[in-house]
Amino acid sequence: MMHHHLSTHSFHGAHALVQVDARVKLLSALALLVMVITSQAAAFPLLVAAAGLVFCLRLGTPVRLLALRFSEPLFIAIVVLLLKTFFSGNAPLFSFGLLGYELVAHRDGLDAGLLIAGRILGGVTLLGVVGFSTPFTELMAALSWMRVPQVLVDVALFAWRYLFLLLEDAQVVYHAQKNRLGYVGCRRALASFGTLAGVMVIKAFDNSQSITTAMVQRGYDGVMPMSMHRPLRVAEVGSALLFVGAMAVIRLI
Repeated sequence: MMHHHLSTHSFHGAHALVQVDARVKLLSALALLVMVITSQAAAFPLLVAAAGLVFCLRLGTPVRLLALRFSEPLFIAIVVLLLKTFFSGNAPLFSFGLLGYELVAHRDGLDAGLLIAGRILGGVTLLGVVGFSTPFTELMAALSWMRVPQVLVDVALFAWRYLFLLLEDAQVVYHAQKNRLGYVGCRRALASFGTLAGVMVIKAFDNSQSITTAMVQRGYDGVMPMSMHRPLRVAEVGSALLFVGAMAVIRLI
């Protein structure tokens, strides 16, 4: 069940974005990412972040999964915003006392913090839209088409394929430990977790040897066959160019 949940995400064939060629989506996302990173105002990155969140919801992605995926970058963005607001800048905005210390917020620090936070959230939501609307194998095929080093694509494919096998093994060991009260108390929990980590390392090494032998016997020569790409559709490319162009105009406003 866990393998199915993690590997399929929330792909819905009925949504128009899912049907778009992975190469078009990836190139469009890269263009928007460049615009987000180079933006000198926080409004555009925040707009991209909001639009990306809406796209993720329209794809049918569960809110709980979105919260899980975006919680870490959101926390980082908030920390950066607070640090820039209260510990940098020269134009005081307001102040208050905390534990005997006076904290002063600065307007220019707030602007700089919003810009960095917007860039973080905009970039993460762009990756989220591409990830939730594109099967992993199609994404790797698009990267191969873009001449990304083949060894990186192969490693990513192998990691994606066998990560779930290791996850299932880890769940089996974890539940066995839990049923034997292996996580009662902090000391015992740390010892059980260390044992679990050691078992996973050994299993990963054993699996790598058996998988290598099996693939060599089946004619693997170091190159993973990638799926054949259909010709790029003029309508998809044109729509992507119009969308990216419209976002570029908005960025300049």
